[in-house]
Amino acid sequence: MTPELFKLLTSVDTPTVCNAIEVAQGQRGFSDFTRGTMLCSNVNTSAIVGYARTAQIAATEPSKEPKDVIRARRMAYYKHMSTVTEGLVEVPSIAVIEDMDYPHAIGAYWGEVNTNIHKAFGMSGALTNGVMRDLGDMAENFTVIAGSIGPSHGFVHVKTVGEPVEIFGMRVRDNDLIHADRHGAIVIPRSVIGGLEAAINKLLRTEKIVLEPTYGKRITFEEFEHIWASFEAART
Repeated sequence: MTPELFKLLTSVDTPTVCNAIEVAQGQRGFSDFTRGTMLCSNVNTSAIVGYARTAQIAATEPSKEPKDVIRARRMAYYKHMSTVTEGLVEVPSIAVIEDMDYPHAIGAYWGEVNTNIHKAFGMSGALTNGVMRDLGDMAENFTVIAGSIGPSHGFVHVKTVGEPVEIFGMRVRDNDLIHADRHGAIVIPRSVIGGLEAAINKLLRTEKIVLEPTYGKRITFEEFEHIWASFEAART
């Protein structure tokens, strides 16, 4: 990861990065992405990019653990969220929170209070299969990508901190590099990071071969055949 790559990643959408990973890998079949439709707290913001800070929560039933245990884990959670990834370039973290009540999640963990707390820790956003609320009152420039919207926090409490989680079919480990926007999220493999900037730029260049002569224009099939042949040749 370099500052230049980080800037580039925040300027393109998640489908572009998903395709670019396959360019970097030299084949189709990349599968570390979310399945299904997710909701974005602000569709007009750029993608969130950062290293995962994972945790699991639940909310449909109150915790049966002692109050001091619940509080200690909550404080351990916030300490974990505030910690910068050691040994890695200055890239923000993303809270990646699995709601263990999914697909029947009811507790909105993400709202005005938690978005402001996590933003104050320097995090760029949150990814969850759970619930968000307080739309319009969330921290500015802190994007939440969630499974649903609801009014209540239920009995929300932290269950685990730093353990592997699953969000809409995508497995995430602590410190995984995440790219997410209104389309969903992906885990960027560490193995492609060195070639990802070149792969994104190649993808954008080759797409222009099709987009520039077709965008807002009328073409014949014969013209399309020529365009597509040039496009295929550039992709190989």
